[in-house]
Amino acid sequence: MSAAREYGRPRPPEGGWTADDLDRLPNLPPHTGLIDGSLVFGSAQTRFHSRTLRLLDNELLAQAPEHLDVDRGMTVRLDDKNRPEPDIVVFRAEAATHSDQTWYEPEDVVLAVEVVSPDSRARDREVKPRKYAAAGVPHFWRVEKSNDLPVVYVYELDPATRAYTAVGIYHNRLKLSVPFPIDIDLTEIDNL
Repeated sequence: MSAAREYGRPRPPEGGWTADDLDRLPNLPPHTGLIDGSLVFGSAQTRFHSRTLRLLDNELLAQAPEHLDVDRGMTVRLDDKNRPEPDIVVFRAEAATHSDQTWYEPEDVVLAVEVVSPDSRARDREVKPRKYAAAGVPHFWRVEKSNDLPVVYVYELDPATRAYTAVGIYHNRLKLSVPFPIDIDLTEIDNL
């Protein structure tokens, strides 16, 4: 596929990009996602963002049961025009089918985590949660910065409405029983 380029970025075809295009377009920067047929480029991460991801990734990997796995840098193919990249995704381990895989189906995702950055605030607070819920992802965490520590907003899917319901806001310690027993000391962000 050849794409016309404008300002060094591919110009979208009429009707927008598709989920399959993400794997075919050459030279896309890392962490490129797709929302409503438009490419979404990640920006440079802050130290807070990086440390929060490391803390959550390490703890989720350590605490997840055998049938689940944890990844960063993978997209979720919600439909033909939407393939967002959560900061962290917890998924059914059998969904990892090969080493060249770049995305998961939403029915295999158990938890999507977004750490809010200034450039992703609207997407992480409004657009992505709405799309994850509509696709049936059962759990969503939005992580915000407060006093240089992560604050985790935890949501669970209401299957009747296919919308998220807030189940808690966690400062200092994140202790949950779903999607599996989780206990994370959020104050350990700089002690890794």
